[in-house]
Amino acid sequence: MNHRKELIINLIAWINRNIQSPMKIDDVAAKSGYSKWHLQRLFFAETGQNLGQFIRERKLSLIAEQLITSNESLISLAMKYGFDSQQSLTRAFHKKYQLPPHKYRKTFFRQHFDDFHSSIKLRK
Repeated sequence: MNHRKELIINLIAWINRNIQSPMKIDDVAAKSGYSKWHLQRLFFAETGQNLGQFIRERKLSLIAEQLITSNESLISLAMKYGFDSQQSLTRAFHKKYQLPPHKYRKTFFRQHFDDFHSSIKLRK
């Protein structure tokens, strides 16, 4: 494995471990030892995805999962994942999922609940 690929794999693992903290591209660049401009070029070359987009998509995926599996408030999730406000989270979430978070939760929470209960097997 070449050095660039190993660097990106290690940075993705670090991002995933620290995803619940407010994270800027500057933070990831500091961790990598490269300038943010050079790191963004390396990240795109190895993944085909913009670094900022990767971080945002990862956070939104985790928020979507938590909307389905928990009753945590939207403002709490926004703060937990480093969004400036509930409104900024709602805008980003709607852009990705074409549903506002409260409708996403309402739609998929019930489905998750039904799937969970149908998977329970009782002993005879």
